[in-house]
Amino acid sequence: MNRKSLKFKMGIYLVIALTLAVFLFTWMVVRNSREELLLQTVSHASQLSEAIINSTRFAMLENRPSYVDQIISDIGQQGDISKVRILSKTGKIIHSSQASEIGTMVDQEAEACLACHLAEKSGGSSSMTGRPRIFVDAEGHRMLGTAEVIPNEPSCSNSGCHVHKEDQTVLGILDIIYPLATIDRTMRNNTITIVILALGLVILVALLVTTLVNRFVYLPLRDLKTGAGRLASGDLEKTIPVRSEDEFGELAESFNSMTAALRKSRVELQEWGHTLEEKVEQATRELRLAQAETARSEKLASVGLLAAGIAHELNNPLTGVLTFSHLVRQQMPDDSPEAEDLDLVIRETKRCAAIIRRLLDFAREKKPEMKFSDINKLIRDTVQLIEQSAQSEDIDIIMELEETLPAIWIDEDLIGQVIMNMLVNARHAIEGKGEIRIETRNCPARRKTDQTGEQGSMIEITISDTGCGIPQENLHRIFDPFFTTKSVGKGTGLGLSVSHGTVRAHGGEIEVESTVGEGTQFRIYLPAGPMGDNNNGSDA
Repeated sequence: MNRKSLKFKMGIYLVIALTLAVFLFTWMVVRNSREELLLQTVSHASQLSEAIINSTRFAMLENRPSYVDQIISDIGQQGDISKVRILSKTGKIIHSSQASEIGTMVDQEAEACLACHLAEKSGGSSSMTGRPRIFVDAEGHRMLGTAEVIPNEPSCSNSGCHVHKEDQTVLGILDIIYPLATIDRTMRNNTITIVILALGLVILVALLVTTLVNRFVYLPLRDLKTGAGRLASGDLEKTIPVRSEDEFGELAESFNSMTAALRKSRVELQEWGHTLEEKVEQATRELRLAQAETARSEKLASVGLLAAGIAHELNNPLTGVLTFSHLVRQQMPDDSPEAEDLDLVIRETKRCAAIIRRLLDFAREKKPEMKFSDINKLIRDTVQLIEQSAQSEDIDIIMELEETLPAIWIDEDLIGQVIMNMLVNARHAIEGKGEIRIETRNCPARRKTDQTGEQGSMIEITISDTGCGIPQENLHRIFDPFFTTKSVGKGTGLGLSVSHGTVRAHGGEIEVESTVGEGTQFRIYLPAGPMGDNNNGSDA
């Protein structure tokens, strides 16, 4: 056991206090018992002395010393009496239970004789008369002696046989001696018994108090210590037991309440930190997107200026070439080789003119003319334009349109061009038999915040194909102008770029997912209602 622990200290102090208290109690009990036994013995001796004096009085009056000797001898044979004797005032032993000392003299300074002399001087009584005396005999045994004065009564002095004078107040001393061995043995046994009982009481009380202290003090303190240790290590999930309804119980409840409050605060801090991290990550993503959009806008603006300049520079020569090519072709026979060559020139010139027109459309960034339109009808009309060519290539177009969609705020021509670009790209991505799926649905989980701070619902248009797919390293470039994965002559790389700009101009977004060998899915999100500055135009 740890000597510095509260349990050890309380146990030691308790044992010391109980030992001292029981020792003091034992000493007082033993002392009182000894005094009580001595008083009982003295009282017995006094009663016996009175009885002997009364018993021998008649024999003395009749002057029959043999009767007195017999009475003294019979009383002296009792086991608890050492000897009984009668002394004259001169110190001579005239009667004794031990016949060998009859006629001998005792020291007149002894207490038995001194009591007689003092009684005679004081007129018949003395403070030493009947007072016990304790002494050690020649054999080393402790003895208790009592001396009782035998007075000279009128009946004694008037008796004819009496040899004492009438003015003599004391006739002699009755001396009774008791051995203290029995009393000492009794006291010793009582002392041992009391000490054993006291030690047992100390052990019992110590165990009982230790158990109570352990239950009501040490266990709650240990619980608090354990709980504080767990709290310091960061464990806020466990509570400490409430073992009682006293102050320790209230302290345990307060500790558990504090732990619960700390646990709640930690959860709130963790949630706040997690939310803060998410907000920081979201802000970082938005910042990166804004930076990328800014860089893309700057790049598009530069490309647009360059494209517009090149288109204007090439448009006039191409127009002249195309016009004169038509005039020359009209003058040639249809089956001549020259006519075939000239048809090739006219066809390629027209393709160049179409590319220039797309460059001009890309550079102009036409502002949408908004109105409420039925997006499902617009999709059906657009699908009809390529449905025949798709079926001829063994490509199925499946439409799953949500009929309950409301009319949305769009420019029909521009959104129709976006859908057409997506469908054309999907058809080009499929080699052989395949499928193009078009779906529309209301998307309440995705909302758009306009410039006034209000949030509006979004409409989702999903266009997916089973084509070759787009490699992951190209996904972030597909909306860049002039970037294309098509073979030469099949695309300019402007369709997705123009579509991305159109959707952004409507306040929407385009997302793409693609797996090589499985296909590609484009998701177009458009606001259901007017968004900020886009609410110009006429209602349908």
